[in-house]
Parts: sequence; structure tokens; C-alpha cells
Amino acid sequence: MTPPPESVSAGTPEGRFNGSVFRQITYLVLCVAGLILPWKANLEFIQEYGAAFDITLFISLANVNAAARSLSSDLLVGSSAVLIWIVHEGRRLKMRSLPLVLLSAVTIAFAFAAPLFLFLRERRLQQLASGEEPAQQAT
Repeated sequence: MTPPPESVSAGTPEGRFNGSVFRQITYLVLCVAGLILPWKANLEFIQEYGAAFDITLFISLANVNAAARSLSSDLLVGSSAVLIWIVHEGRRLKMRSLPLVLLSAVTIAFAFAAPLFLFLRERRLQQLASGEEPAQQAT
């Protein structure tokens, strides 16, 4: 008989599974936030400055004062470091979804791509721990 969830210790396979599920849900919630919040701001920018997304103006406004420069440089340095890790970790775990994550970082938002990678990584670690390999895609 399986013990009730409250009595499952973190060191047991069931405990790791529950923690993994919680992390996956958390990462998906962060994905949604990382999609909505940056694009809400992008759409406000487009409404205010015109439908043609002027990247030069966007970058200029992102550096208009010390507070904006601080956030911009923080995002640039932090996201660069995390993207290097994402590439390394994705290759190490042989994650087939790595190109999708990298593409989403530049087309959607880094705030979307990072939690997406963490979600996919968590699922891949579960696969590897259980000895499962994903079904091969037809070519």
C-alpha cells in the first residue's frame, strides 16, 4: 500500500516526483507571465510609437535614464549567461527542443524562454531517471 502524500519523504521517488510536478507547474506559470508581461509592454510601445516596430527607438528608450539602463544591462548580462548555460545543458541532456527554446528567446521573450527551458529540462530529467527515451520523430 502506498503511503499518503503527506508522509512521503523528499528522498523517495514519490517525493521527487511531487517536487518535479510542482516545479513543472511553476515553470509553466512563469512561461505564461513571461509571454504576457513583455508583450503587453511591446504592444503599448507599438500603440504609442507606430505599428512599424522601430528597434532603434526601442533600445534608445530602454536606455533613456539610469534606472532604465540598469534594468537593460542587468537583463543583457543575466540573459546572456543563462543562454550560455541553456545551450550547454540542453546539449548535455540531448534535448531536442533546444532550438525551439533559443528561437523563442529572440522572437517571444527571454522571460518566456528561460522558464520554458526549465520546464522542458525537468521533463527530460524525469525521462532519464525513469530510463524512458522519447519516441523518435518520423523523418
